[in-house]
Amino acid sequence: MSATTTLKLAIAQTNFLVGDIKANTAKIIHQALYSLDRLDADVVIFPELSVTGYPPEDLLLRPDFIVMAQQALERIAEQVSGIDVVVGYPEQVDGKLYNTAVVCRSGEIIARYRKTALPNYGVFDEQRYFSAGSDTALFTVKGRALALTICEDVWQPGLIAKNRQAGADIILTLNASPFHAGKIHQREQIVCDQIKAAGIPLVYVNLVGGQDELIFDGASFVVDSDGSVVFRAEEFQEQLSVVEFSGNKPLRSVCAPIYQPVSSEYQALVLGIRDYVAKNGFKGALLGLSGGIDSALVLALAVDALGAGQVEAVLMPSRYTHMMSIEDAELEAQALGVNYHVIPIEPAVTAFAQMLEHAFAGSPKDTTEENIQARCRGVVLMALSNKQGKLLLTTGNKSEMSVGYATLYGDMAGGFAPIKDVPKLLVYQLARYRNSVSPVIPERVLIRPPSAELAPDQVDQDSLPPYDQLDAILERYVERDQSAEEIMAAGFARDDVYRAISLVDRNEYKRRQSPPGIRITPRAFGRDRRYPITSGYKGVS
Repeated sequence: MSATTTLKLAIAQTNFLVGDIKANTAKIIHQALYSLDRLDADVVIFPELSVTGYPPEDLLLRPDFIVMAQQALERIAEQVSGIDVVVGYPEQVDGKLYNTAVVCRSGEIIARYRKTALPNYGVFDEQRYFSAGSDTALFTVKGRALALTICEDVWQPGLIAKNRQAGADIILTLNASPFHAGKIHQREQIVCDQIKAAGIPLVYVNLVGGQDELIFDGASFVVDSDGSVVFRAEEFQEQLSVVEFSGNKPLRSVCAPIYQPVSSEYQALVLGIRDYVAKNGFKGALLGLSGGIDSALVLALAVDALGAGQVEAVLMPSRYTHMMSIEDAELEAQALGVNYHVIPIEPAVTAFAQMLEHAFAGSPKDTTEENIQARCRGVVLMALSNKQGKLLLTTGNKSEMSVGYATLYGDMAGGFAPIKDVPKLLVYQLARYRNSVSPVIPERVLIRPPSAELAPDQVDQDSLPPYDQLDAILERYVERDQSAEEIMAAGFARDDVYRAISLVDRNEYKRRQSPPGIRITPRAFGRDRRYPITSGYKGVS
């Protein structure tokens, strides 16, 4: 058949559930048949490891899991004909496991590609599980030679050119590329530069959805041989699209707009909450609403993710809670239309004080008494979570998690930490962005000094450097691994630098006990930054 015949490639930007091979397979078959019957596509391309979901982590070490994946692949090949289906799955061969992409055509596997570049940095652990392939894999449709690649392959110089030299007319790449702020621009720039140098068009199919800490943002795209983007799918949404090729040239199609800074992080957080709740089978979410900025943002995110009917807020005032905090919390709950309760914690705090009076005799009051208040709140929230089957969202931000400005088994108690990777200053930016959509967070929450309200007239700055200084120091120390000397050379005060770094170093034990949270920066605690709890290392001495 002539290569001038129009070729239609379906891009299946899909949200899979890791480990649910049966459901993932059913979704692949459904979308493949839809692409054939409704979109008249010749080929449908799914993301990396689509059969198992990504990343399956140590499920890959289970022999039964690998067998299930192989059986699922056979089922896809048997049940779909009339369209080529490109899917990813873990392939076991002679005791080695490969991250593999295959092409199913009318019951047969006509091409098989094993991922060559296995990332082993940041959130990636692929060398723990997979062996690297080395060969190219091409298949022909309507006179065009299509080459298979997987994710990291197209980030490595030379691999696209290698496929061009092997005779490829078009590159297909299956991806599970996780989100962080600015990632889409980085991703497109690297791929476009590689494509321009090689002079061959590329179809980039990315996973979408939340998986524990990771967000996959979709934004699949097609690049012409001159390095220009001619199609882009929506960010943060499932989408099944078709791109046509006339000869070897992709026809220009719709390029969905890219979210701007702050709005993109907001959408990522919303998707992360929605998928964590839904994929783990919770009946909704609840949180403690204090009248402060952090819980205000988390409530707005939760409502945008789940709908007001699935979200519940709990106000738990103490003797130190200002009336304005209660008023602002109620105003936001009412503006968002969520059900809320007011449960004062003073009876519980008093009971604990009486219980501990003898044991504490002779000891001055300190943060112990403050922490008891936070832990009373934790007990109330966990009780409601257990009773209602709703996920308890914690409200601590990255700045607090960095320096340990949080109470174990108190405000850290919960199942999921949506803003765990959101620095304090970004919390304010996200809140203002949400208010630009519709005003739900009272202005007073945005302008008053932040406070834990665990002591009379307490504000965060009593214990921490100002957040504009603190966040900048933390970004340099945590995300860029700069030393104290480098940070001070950039103009930061010695006392602020030493205090911040000392707090980061000695609070790893807290972070290790915190709930999982959504990754939106290039270096999040957990998968990205894995420090020992017991360590003699000191960033300052």
